[in-house]
Amino acid sequence: MEQVDSLTGQITDLWQQATAQGTLLLLPSRLWQLGILVLCIVVAWVLTRWIRPTFHEWIRTLAGRPKWQLRALVVLHRRLGLILFSILIWIAAAIMAEVTPFVSRRFLLELVGTITVAILLVGFAVRLVQNNFLRQIVTWFLWIYVTLYYLGIIDEISNFLDSLALSFGDMRLSLLTVLQALIAIGVLFTLARITTSTAAARIHANGEISPSMKVLAVKFIQVFLFGAAFFLGLKIVGVDLTGLAVLSGAIGVGLGFGLQKVVSNLVSGIIILLDKSIKPGDVISIGDTFGWINALGARYVSITTRDGREYLIPNEDLITGQVVNWSHSNDFVRLDIHFGTAYGDDPHLVRKLANEAAASVGRVLSAKPPVCHITGFGDSSVDYILRFWITDPTDGLTNIRGNVYLALWDTFKANGISIPFPQREVRMLDHHQVPASAD
Repeated sequence: MEQVDSLTGQITDLWQQATAQGTLLLLPSRLWQLGILVLCIVVAWVLTRWIRPTFHEWIRTLAGRPKWQLRALVVLHRRLGLILFSILIWIAAAIMAEVTPFVSRRFLLELVGTITVAILLVGFAVRLVQNNFLRQIVTWFLWIYVTLYYLGIIDEISNFLDSLALSFGDMRLSLLTVLQALIAIGVLFTLARITTSTAAARIHANGEISPSMKVLAVKFIQVFLFGAAFFLGLKIVGVDLTGLAVLSGAIGVGLGFGLQKVVSNLVSGIIILLDKSIKPGDVISIGDTFGWINALGARYVSITTRDGREYLIPNEDLITGQVVNWSHSNDFVRLDIHFGTAYGDDPHLVRKLANEAAASVGRVLSAKPPVCHITGFGDSSVDYILRFWITDPTDGLTNIRGNVYLALWDTFKANGISIPFPQREVRMLDHHQVPASAD
């Protein structure tokens, strides 16, 4: 009951202050300033309609400039009306200062001008927040905060928000504490993101670190900095982390049973990064999926195939399943193709021509010459296997096989080697020769 009475009293005080400020606006000096503000709004709107198209066309001519400069100009373009309005207000306030020495005659102009400049600065500062939705929330919150601050009622609003609280034993959680925690965590998260991006750029630029260790180092920095930012933000606003630790332990046990697959994928991802069995750029085959690793995530591995499809393979499948890594220890890959020739063709000549045909293809290694062997005598052909080596599996396997087949075709055609097709002999028996069936 006492909390309700206190809350009612604070609301009444705020209403009385708002009523008193509204009464002051009816004074003749304040009415003049309101008229000047309206005039500034109209002039700023007219100037914006006149300047903005020209400014937009000028920005389009700067396509080769750095991205940060173009982004800054785009922000200026979007806030051109507010910038012109702020300039006009301060010009009007300066004129009023020369006309009359009384501060009250320009107080409203300077107040609105100060709030407008603060709103503009907030608009530029929130560009550090990359998420659009989060940026909108931060923008509106800071706009409200700076407005209340320069209106001089921030203390009353803070007391009102602090009165809206819930108690959990010895712990008191108010709406003001929640907002302060969100602000502190948001600022720390932004700093952590900037630090992480800078560190990641430096790590990726270091050629002495292996690709898998680069990913592991970046993931470790992200987890450490964002985790530290979260708990430090709670500590700054006075949240007791002891109770939070007990609560998080209980939640962790529940999540351990409910999210076994997620945890398994996370642990598998760490193992993959540590043992360096798979790293970005490797060419792997898992099941019917063949492609190269695009990125290593905390939960999955991104594999891009030759047809442009991107498969997200859970890390656990790479640990527990059979994976063919075509470029684990080296880039040498041996490919086999099978073919057959007619029995009338000299097998010694066929082997010689097959080796020469494969060696004539650009991607086939000359350091490891192709080898051709007879594998058997088939029904219609002598069967061969042709083996050759390449070092660029990322450029595709089907296309190199096709090129070798084309080289074989051209070579065999030029040298009179025939590639037979299955033949069957059908004998028509006379009906007198067919034995009669016994009834």
